[in-house]
Amino acid sequence: MRTIYRSRGFTLIELLVALGVMALMAVMGWRALAGMQQAMDSNREHADAVLALDAGLSQWTTDLDALTELPQTRTLEWDGRTLRLTRRAAAGDSAGVQVVAWTRAEREGRAQWLRWQSTPVRTREEWTSAWAAADAWVQGAGADSANGVRTREVRIAALDQWQLYFYRGGAWSNPLSSAGSNAAGAEPAANVPDGVRLVLTVSQPHPLAGAVTRDWARANTGGTP
Repeated sequence: MRTIYRSRGFTLIELLVALGVMALMAVMGWRALAGMQQAMDSNREHADAVLALDAGLSQWTTDLDALTELPQTRTLEWDGRTLRLTRRAAAGDSAGVQVVAWTRAEREGRAQWLRWQSTPVRTREEWTSAWAAADAWVQGAGADSANGVRTREVRIAALDQWQLYFYRGGAWSNPLSSAGSNAAGAEPAANVPDGVRLVLTVSQPHPLAGAVTRDWARANTGGTP
C-alpha cells in the first residue's frame, strides 16, 4: 500500500498572528524613526538659536569696534532703553558711516533683542535723518509699511531684559549717571567710555537661557575694564 504524505501549511489564525506581529513591528519602527527625527529637529533648532545669539554678540562687538567720532554728531547714546551709535560703514571709510541702534522690543507678542542699521551716510544732514530714523524705529514707526524702518531690523534672540554699564574712571557704572553724560543721557562724541558691559537675560527655552555677559574695551585706553 502506498502512503501519501501531505505538507501542513499555515492556518488562518497563524497568518493573522504573523500579520499582527509584523504590523506591531512596523508601528514601533515608525515611532523610533519619528523620535529620531524629532530629536534631530530639536538639536538643529538649539544649534541655530546658539549660533544666532553668538552672531548677535559678535555684531555687537564689531559695531563698538567701528565707533566713529565726527564733529557735531553723537557717537554713542543710551537712554535706558536703546543704544544708538555712529560707526564706520561696513564697506570702509570711503562708504561713509552708518547709524546703528540696539534695543529690546516686542515682536509678535514676545520681547526680542533687535538690531537696526541705516544705509551709509556721508553728510551731516544724512546723519541727522538716519539718527531720527533710528529713533522712529524704536518708537514703532513703519511697522505696517513694506518700506518702513522695520525692514532694516534683525531679530536676534528673545530677551527677558538687558542692561548696560559703562567703564569710566576705573569703575563700572550706570551709563545715565556716568560722568560726562549730559542731562538727556546723550554721550558727547569725544566721551566714548573706556568699556561697555552688556548683560542679557535670555528667555526660556533658549539653550543659553539666563544671564549672558559680554564686555568690550576701547582700544588704546589707559583703563583696564
